[in-house]
Amino acid sequence: MFEGSNTCSGGPTLACGEARSAGFHAVTRSGRHADGFSYSEQVSTSTAPRGSRRKPPLLIAGLVVVVFAILVLVAQQTPQRPQAEASPPPSTTATSTASASPQRAELSIVRRDAKDPAAIGDVNAPVVLLLWTDLRCPFCALFDRDTLPTIVRDYVQTGKVRIEVHPVAFFGEQSGDAAVAAQAAGEQGKFFAFLNAVYAEAPEKGHPELPRQRLIYFAKKAGVPDIKQFTADLGRSDLRQAAQQSTQGAQSLGVNSVPFFVVGNTAVAGAQPIEVFRRFLDDAIEQAA
Repeated sequence: MFEGSNTCSGGPTLACGEARSAGFHAVTRSGRHADGFSYSEQVSTSTAPRGSRRKPPLLIAGLVVVVFAILVLVAQQTPQRPQAEASPPPSTTATSTASASPQRAELSIVRRDAKDPAAIGDVNAPVVLLLWTDLRCPFCALFDRDTLPTIVRDYVQTGKVRIEVHPVAFFGEQSGDAAVAAQAAGEQGKFFAFLNAVYAEAPEKGHPELPRQRLIYFAKKAGVPDIKQFTADLGRSDLRQAAQQSTQGAQSLGVNSVPFFVVGNTAVAGAQPIEVFRRFLDDAIEQAA
């Protein structure tokens, strides 16, 4: 349970909510995003005096569910694409080699590429879960450690959901360096292993330092086979440009906090409990049937 936001903002404040236990209730408010889509937001507000009973976990989670009224249109008109256009090498994370046509309304940034190193799950899965993440975000690490394994077991490995990741750089130069490193690891089939290695050692709050040597350390920990090549790839301009395009593409869609998730035209923000993701994904799967 966390007091404050369970997302890291990529806006001017570059802030993360602090992770500390507290009792508080949820306040619901609604409005319209600057890009034009409507939203409803459930914000956790501290109210509990010492010794008072805590609220149920699902109310304590700072849930932000966004219904993208015009986000699909915005995405179709966005010139940047969050990932590099160059075709990546074959990936061991793709479970199907067949190309697929979208089986429901999807944003244009849904890739459904069987060779995509930043994706996991059947390329023909009825639902594609888009994930924006920053390797210096503590709540992204929380999601990766506590919730993602269950989603992979119950939804990805059963062929119901495919996950496509968009690394972004919301927290300075080292976030950009880490996004480059993730892509470099992905070119050797270790994208998700690299993310897992970084997030496994992330602090509960604050942004970890990720200098060059630290990135190389995580590559070794992730089992990247050719560390010499990985090290050289950290300086590649095309990977740097892809990381910048991913960040700019996210911001053009109004994605200014991480972790952030989209299925179809509906989104969830923050490291929510698994129950929230079950409802989110089950609804999407039912609609795609």
